Amino acid sequence: MSLLGIDVGTTGCKAVAFDESGKAIASSYREYPLQFPRPGWIELDSNRVLASCREVIREVGGRTKKDPVRAFAVASQGEAVTPVAKDGKLLHPGVVTFDARTAPLVPWWEKRIPRKRIFEISGMPLHGMYTASKILWWRLHRPDVFRRAAQFLCYQDLLFQSMGFAPAIDESLAARTMLYDMEKRRWSEEILRIAGIDPGRLALVHPSGTVIGELGEKSAKAFGLPVGCVAVTGGHDQPCGALGAGVVEPNVGMYATGTVECITPALAKRVTDPKLLRSNIACYPHVVPGLFVALTFNFTGGSLLKWYRDTFAGAEKERARKGSKDVYDLILSECPQEPTSIFILPHFTSTGTPHFDTESKGVIAGLRLSTTRGEIVRAILEGVTYEMALNADVLRECGAAIGSFRATGGGAKSPFWMQLKADLLGKPVHAMRVSEAVCLGAAILAGAAVGTYPTAKDAALGISRVDRTYDPHPKRAKIYRERFALYRELYPALKGLLHRM
Repeated sequence: MSLLGIDVGTTGCKAVAFDESGKAIASSYREYPLQFPRPGWIELDSNRVLASCREVIREVGGRTKKDPVRAFAVASQGEAVTPVAKDGKLLHPGVVTFDARTAPLVPWWEKRIPRKRIFEISGMPLHGMYTASKILWWRLHRPDVFRRAAQFLCYQDLLFQSMGFAPAIDESLAARTMLYDMEKRRWSEEILRIAGIDPGRLALVHPSGTVIGELGEKSAKAFGLPVGCVAVTGGHDQPCGALGAGVVEPNVGMYATGTVECITPALAKRVTDPKLLRSNIACYPHVVPGLFVALTFNFTGGSLLKWYRDTFAGAEKERARKGSKDVYDLILSECPQEPTSIFILPHFTSTGTPHFDTESKGVIAGLRLSTTRGEIVRAILEGVTYEMALNADVLRECGAAIGSFRATGGGAKSPFWMQLKADLLGKPVHAMRVSEAVCLGAAILAGAAVGTYPTAKDAALGISRVDRTYDPHPKRAKIYRERFALYRELYPALKGLLHRM
């Protein structure tokens, strides 16, 4: 019997079936477009998201007839939420993480509850991106939607509901709403009261890896899975990815290299150091019982290299098309092997942690007439990694130092990129063999729930495999330590000007 991991992401969804050894045996992916109804507003057609999820699950179900899916779990993007009417109709598109309409609500919260108190309860630093502010926005600006909504559901719980289950959400994803009380392990009465949200309009919260039911005949037919297939709570995508990468012990961090870059370390206990709050770093439950994670990220991430590709690499795109080569391999082939003297501030969207500055802008500093395209490309990779090094330093100062990184995502396949990260961070970087760590983490949770594995942690330690280790090069690591000190000064020096721009 196989195990299915489902990842409901921001721009697409994926389903991957694994055998008990963690080997992928079938997968399917669907993209869906982001919608931009107004400047700064970013939405998803949740009906299309659900249809895409159904399609990928059906495709994988059809390819696993000889090894039927025994159980599945759902990993999901955080924060995004959809209002649902009593009859199941979706009342508004899903509002995703980096939608900016809720940024002005931060002062609204500050007038009613201290930032420190929100952090103490929920583990989340106050920000407009969390689900709490999205629901509050409907209450204040679309009272018709707020009034008609019987439930406000994140994508994990929304998918479960579409399968015929009562909406269920795990603790790690519930925490990303800024509405969950981590100590009491239930929806926060205090924050909900302030926001004017009835807890009955939210999904039931369960620990990750909890069985919530079995597929009935109608849903099994609709989703192409066996009758009786077991549904299990998964988690927020980043801690699910950490599980799939074997990040289940302290001093190790997952480094996800994708559209958004994230570093997610496993923590033995909840960290409440005020530095975390000042640096806007959330600390919340891991999908592994008894552990926690801290989430650091840069929104621009790998999309900065995509921006370069689409804006400046037309020739490489054409060569890749004609020669059946990877366009990124062609772009990276121009890069020098040594560190550059160019600094790129990768604030091309919003900053992410530690700054959470929605008014900052991207900067390329240090250009000369002798600067080459390859240097700019390497500086792009350096800039994103410098930004993550800022976050790693904050974690170290809070007693959550990371001794090594386990890299997942598309960037983990690039030896050049991984060596650069090891040199700049000054720590070993392990590129993981499985690229679909989020789906694998969800599948592990499903397997542990039905007894395939003793525990999710045991399974992750046994299944996760390192493909290649990149150790820091002493000479380059020394250069990066010196230049990182300069990079630290770049944003503070330019912040005021960037805001005025």
